[in-house]
Amino acid sequence: MALLCALGIDNFGSGLFLPLALVYVTRVVGLPLAFAGTAVTLGTTAGLLVPPLAGRLVDRMGPRVVVVGAQLLQAAGAGAYALADGVVEVVIAAVLLGAGQQLFYSSLFALIADVAGDVPKDRPFAEVGMARAGGFGLGGLTSSVFLTWYGNAGYGVALAVDIGTFLVAAAVVAFVVRPAARAPRPAPTGTGVLRNRPYLALILLSGMFGLSLDFFLVGTPVFVLDLLHGPTWLPGTILVVLTVVTSFGGTLALRLTRRLNRIDAMRGGSALFAAWCLVSLGVLLVPAPWRPAYLLAATLVYAAGDLVFGPRSGALAEAAAPPEAKGRYLAAFQYAFTVAQVLAPAVVALFSVSSWLPWVLVGVCACLAAAGLGRLGPRLPAEAVTPIQS
Repeated sequence: MALLCALGIDNFGSGLFLPLALVYVTRVVGLPLAFAGTAVTLGTTAGLLVPPLAGRLVDRMGPRVVVVGAQLLQAAGAGAYALADGVVEVVIAAVLLGAGQQLFYSSLFALIADVAGDVPKDRPFAEVGMARAGGFGLGGLTSSVFLTWYGNAGYGVALAVDIGTFLVAAAVVAFVVRPAARAPRPAPTGTGVLRNRPYLALILLSGMFGLSLDFFLVGTPVFVLDLLHGPTWLPGTILVVLTVVTSFGGTLALRLTRRLNRIDAMRGGSALFAAWCLVSLGVLLVPAPWRPAYLLAATLVYAAGDLVFGPRSGALAEAAAPPEAKGRYLAAFQYAFTVAQVLAPAVVALFSVSSWLPWVLVGVCACLAAAGLGRLGPRLPAEAVTPIQS
C-alpha cells in the first residue's frame, strides 16, 4: 500500500508538469518552439543511455535505493527547469529529468517485484498501473485548474508542486516501503541480455505494442484537431475517459482473462490495439456531428488493449529474467517503451503525408506483435508463461 501511495504521488506530479514541459519552455522561459523542442528531445535521447547502468545498480544495490535516487534526480531536473533562462539551462534540465525518468522506469518494476514477494506479479503490476494512471490523470486535471486560476503563473505553480511530489514520493519509498524478504540469489551465470535471444524478441515485440501507447498520446490531438478539425475539448475528454477506465479496470481485466496464459493475453491486447487502429480510421466515414461520440467509444477499445497487455507483459518480463540478473533484464526491457517513445513523433508526422498511413503502420506493428508472440511463447521458460489463476 505504501508503494502504491508513493507512485500515485509521483505520477500526480508528473501529470502536473510533463505534458506542459514544452509549453513551459516557450511561454515561461521564452525560447522559440524550434529551440525548445530540440532541447527537450535531447533530454529524452540522453535517457537512452541510462538503462544499462540502472540495471547494474539494481543488481548490486537493490531497486529501492535506485528508485529513490531516480526520484531525487527528477526533482533536480524539475528544479533546473524552474531556474532556466536560456537554451543551455533548458538542455541541462531536460537531460536531468530525462535521465531520472529512465532510471526510475528501469528500476521500478524490480522494486514492485521485491515488494510483492514470491507471488505471480500480474496483480501487483495491474494495481500499480491503476494507481499511476489515476495519479497522472488527476495531475493533468489539476494543472488545468492551475492554468485557469493563475494564467501563465500556473506553469510555475505546477512545476513547484511537481518538485514537491518527487521529494515526498522519494521519502515514502526510502522510509516506509519495505520489500519482502528476498531469497538468496544464484551465482551469476554470465548470461547477458544480448545473448538471450528469446528475451530480446520479447523486448522487440513489446516495443511494437508500445508504439501504440505513445502514438495514442502524441497522435490523438493531431488527428482530432488538425485532420478532423474536431472540437478543442475532445482530446482532453478522450484522455479523461482513458484515465478513468485504466484507473479502475486493471484488476477486473485480470479476472476476465484469468484463464489465458500471459502470452495469449498479450496477443489479445495486441489484437485489440490493431482493432483500435481500424476503428479509429473508420471515423473518416462517420458524419462530423457523430465523430466525438465515435472516437470516445474507440478509446474504450484502446483502453481494453492496454489493460489486457500491460500487466501481463511486465509479469512475463519479470518471470522470464534470470534471478541473478533481474535488474539488468528488467532495465533492458524498458527499451521496448523508450524507443517507442522516441519513434512515435515520427510516426505522427506521417499524418502530413496521409490521414490513414500512421494508422496502418501502427496497426501492422500490433498485428506483427500478436503473430510474433505466438511463435515466441514456446521459447520462453514454461513457468513464466503459465496461466495465472486468481
